[in-house]
Formats: sequence, structure tokens, C-alpha cells
Amino acid sequence: MATTSNKTQATNQSPADFIAAVEPERRREEARQLDTLFQRVTGYRPVMWGASMIGYGRYAYRYASGRSGEFLATGFAPRKAELSIYILPGYQDFGDLLAQLGPHRKGKSCLYIRRLEAIDLEVLAALIRAGLDDLATRWTVTAR
Repeated sequence: MATTSNKTQATNQSPADFIAAVEPERRREEARQLDTLFQRVTGYRPVMWGASMIGYGRYAYRYASGRSGEFLATGFAPRKAELSIYILPGYQDFGDLLAQLGPHRKGKSCLYIRRLEAIDLEVLAALIRAGLDDLATRWTVTAR
């Protein structure tokens, strides 16, 4: 099977310009804080994925089915209602850290946070690092 295109692809849009346009102002400031945190933890520069996801690092995958592609290694999206934090491939091994994080909801491979000020940012940093390290045991993670 040939490489198939993911719906969400890396773009040339400037992450800084995207963040500068995030509304409301509180969410824009949270996006700035998250950008700083992700850059510190990952050592990667941000890249826009699709219209609203900011990614740090990328990985190429190939499943047993033959499906292959590339996707962001970790990142976030400053949505109106909640911040979406993408930590791949999921949270199956991170229960202790999640218990310390503060109020959140979780999906298969993302966290939903209403207010950044309500969570422990150092615990979030540890989750980002743990997720990236876990991903690297399955796929090669690169800066670009």
C-alpha cells in the first residue's frame, strides 16, 4: 500500500502569526505559554499542522496494514472552549502524572484543558517529555 495523505498536514503558516491571531486574548496568552513550554521541553521549533494545530517534532509511521505517513510528535491547539494538548501515542502509562496534573479531560491521544492556570505546568512538561519518549520507542522522531 502506498503512503496515504493524512487529513492534517504540516503547512508553511507561521506559528507566531497564528498565535498572535488567537481569540480571545486569554487563550492567546495561554497559547504563548504553551509554545514556550513545548519548545523548552522538546527542543523543537513549532510547525503548523493544518489550520490550528502547532506541532513540535514529527514522526514517520508504517502500520502492519501498509498504511504510512507523517504526523506531529507532540503539540497543541488553542481551541475556543478548551486547549487540546497532543501527546502521542496515548496515556495508557501516564496515570500517576495525570493524577497530579489538575482538571482535565482526556481522549485517546490528547488532553483537554479549560484553563491553563488550573493545571500544574511542570507536570504537563513531564507528560510532554514522557509522551515524546514513549513515541520514540515506536517510531523515529525528528525535528522536521
